[in-house]
Amino acid sequence: MAAATHLVLLVEEPSMEAFLHALLPRLMPARRTFEIHPFQGKDDLMAKLEARLRGYAQWLPEDWRVLVIVDRDDEDCKALKAKMDDIGTRAGLLTRTQAATEGQPAWQLANRIAIEELEAWYFGDWPAVQAVHPKLPDGIPKSRGYRDPDAIAGGTWEAFERVLQRHGYAKAGLAKIQTARAIGGHIDPGRSRSPSFLVFYAALVEAWEVQRTGDGAGHGGKA
Repeated sequence: MAAATHLVLLVEEPSMEAFLHALLPRLMPARRTFEIHPFQGKDDLMAKLEARLRGYAQWLPEDWRVLVIVDRDDEDCKALKAKMDDIGTRAGLLTRTQAATEGQPAWQLANRIAIEELEAWYFGDWPAVQAVHPKLPDGIPKSRGYRDPDAIAGGTWEAFERVLQRHGYAKAGLAKIQTARAIGGHIDPGRSRSPSFLVFYAALVEAWEVQRTGDGAGHGGKA
């Protein structure tokens, strides 16, 4: 199967859509394209996912790949990943997990999980956040509770909002879509400390390049 020239991304809400629209054009090789389809929340995406994937399975070109991205929220990461992979298999698409297990040369579908929410990916690249909010101090990612961006307790977006508000931003509340678009324009995968973001980015790179398999399950459902 050829390297991907087009990506279809299914996401649960508009802030992830805005983030990816700002991020992907900066990362993609030349002559690659993408489309993003947001849903009305995670429940809506999960309820409609199998039908949507069945549709793709009927006509997906060889050089297209599908990526599905959801927040973990309070769910068990491995169970959620397994559920999503099962849906993809029932729909008739070759998942990345299945391709790795069977030694297949390529995959059609990769499921990825933001742990626990998109805002964890912001904490994982603090210079990107500071580019948008320059009054934020350097030391926040080293503070207790923020050292592992994928393990921030009590709601990642709430934690991010509190940090912004303590330093004079987001006084009326976090503008999630505007913030996602702004920070997505500065995210650098080479700086990221978020394992779930790096797993997502690895799937992108793998799709664009000659595909390889067998990198295991890993943090956040790497396979």
